[in-house]
Amino acid sequence: MSEQRTLLCDTAEAVFAEAVVEGIAPIETAGFVQLLVSEADGGFGGDWGDVFAVLRLAGAKVPHLPVGELLVGGDVSRPIGAFIRVAQAAGAMDAALAMSIDYVNTRQQFGKPLGKFQAVQQVLAIFATEAAAVNVAGAAAATALDKAGGDANAALFEIASAKLRTNKAIGQATSIAHQVHGAIGFTQEYELHKLTGPLLDWRSDHGNDAFWADVLGAMASKLGGAGLWQEVTRRG
Repeated sequence: MSEQRTLLCDTAEAVFAEAVVEGIAPIETAGFVQLLVSEADGGFGGDWGDVFAVLRLAGAKVPHLPVGELLVGGDVSRPIGAFIRVAQAAGAMDAALAMSIDYVNTRQQFGKPLGKFQAVQQVLAIFATEAAAVNVAGAAAATALDKAGGDANAALFEIASAKLRTNKAIGQATSIAHQVHGAIGFTQEYELHKLTGPLLDWRSDHGNDAFWADVLGAMASKLGGAGLWQEVTRRG
């Protein structure tokens, strides 16, 4: 991570800590709306990788706030909206995974932590794999947007792939998170639902599984077998 992005994320984390209590106002005041505006025009001069990094933090810290829409500004197209949800989901899944690991390493059953049981370790390994897949897919979509100068249609292959992969990961990740937490994970007082609730909502936001499968399938069908391979390697 570059020094500039590290500084940006440190700032975002501090601002989001305020926003947990005060709502969207601290985020607006901090000037995140200028993130994608060039330095020549008085903005931060950030790229889509910076947007992804900030939205990951937003997904973990303030999943209830429309941070993505604020960062991008204006009317959000379906592909850009999908990218926003992928980035937020990456952060929320990482946070839910961290909560789950902490819980099973603390909660005792039959004289030892739950995390010592092989079955628990196995499902958390699946959770970690799903979270990593979403992070990689989201980062690839951000890179594609940067290469395309922010043209979502030119980056549609990566965005569609990322959203579809994220949608599929959310169901498994939220299920495992609540499974390892047991009954406490469903209580109002416990923080887990503040992550899993938005995650389940985001799964259908800006296109559900069927929509993005159709988009990706149509693109793959049009390219054909050899063309699809050439396109994937060219983009990679």
